[in-house]
Amino acid sequence: MSTDKPTMVTASRGLRIEVPRGWSPQDADVLIVPGGMRHDQPGSGMHRLLADKAFIRRLAGVEAIMVGVCTGVMALSAAGFTRGRPATTHSDTRASLAAQGAKVVNARVVDDGDLVTTGGITSGLDGAVWLVERFLGARFANQVETVLEYERRGTVWRNS
Repeated sequence: MSTDKPTMVTASRGLRIEVPRGWSPQDADVLIVPGGMRHDQPGSGMHRLLADKAFIRRLAGVEAIMVGVCTGVMALSAAGFTRGRPATTHSDTRASLAAQGAKVVNARVVDDGDLVTTGGITSGLDGAVWLVERFLGARFANQVETVLEYERRGTVWRNS
């Protein structure tokens, strides 16, 4: 698989996703890295992604607000974004994140300015609604919660 050209990605449960053009992070203000199974499970999508050193080098050069969801935070960690910074990830992965130099916070969403990380799967929903609030305000975020019929849990941990 290449991030340089259009491709078809098959998710862990067989869902096929068409990617119509190559990866162009320079066009992004916010880059979201989703998780994908355990990062340390050979053969998993996240394990393969972390082994792709060329991709990790390219990711390290991105200048955008970086958002990691679940085990996707480990890709941001591999690229150096979490070193010495507050961050969270799936509870099964927090020890690995700490071993790579992050200051692990036991929270669903951690906002450290240009780095936003979320815990497990549903924490990604909390993070998405948090980003709506951060950029568009609380009133709009509440409207999104109403449309989704979803209520965020807990509070966002912010580095003050």
